Amino acid sequence: MIVTIVGAGSMARGIAARALAGGHTVRLVDHSHEKAAALAGELRQDAPGGDVRPADSDAVEDADLVVLALPYPAGRDVVAEYGGALAGSVAVDICNPVDFATFDSLAVPPGTSAAEEIAAVAAPGVPVVKAFNTTFASTLRTGRVAGQPLDVLIAGDDEDAKRSVAELAASGGLRPLDVGPLRRARELEAFQFLHMAAQERLGLNWSSAVKILP
Repeated sequence: MIVTIVGAGSMARGIAARALAGGHTVRLVDHSHEKAAALAGELRQDAPGGDVRPADSDAVEDADLVVLALPYPAGRDVVAEYGGALAGSVAVDICNPVDFATFDSLAVPPGTSAAEEIAAVAAPGVPVVKAFNTTFASTLRTGRVAGQPLDVLIAGDDEDAKRSVAELAASGGLRPLDVGPLRRARELEAFQFLHMAAQERLGLNWSSAVKILP
């Protein structure tokens, strides 16, 4: 698959690493072309022979997946701006809409989620999937914590779109878990807020993972 990642921060690096491990083509789009180029260079060092390069915003037009590795609400704004250019692609929202001014609540109104806000402004026919928001950037570099593959919890209303995201996760050595429709993003975002808020109290240093065991 062609995976275009919008953003060039730590989450972009982690997801790109998993995509390259799975043999996918990665395109990096950022408002700073220099930042995207630098990240592409780092990824090529980690994965020699991997197909990764910086790109302009038109790289979303032929992508199978467009990963919004952006903080809230930038992903919503980008999807609205791209409009019909996303036709034929799956938009993957990974953000956690935490109110970082207080770090005491989510920034979205009760009864909705960042993913649903993105779906509301997406062009008709562009499916939105919530995924990767319960994984930390540092853990995605290797895809494992305590010898266990990371779980990627996936929510969305389009079954084919969810399967594509699951393929990305599985090919990169992760375990995809379909948790239901897009409205389940509300619980995913709230749960990850708790996971984030517990880091200092539990001394986890952003290296923990959410794992579902039978």
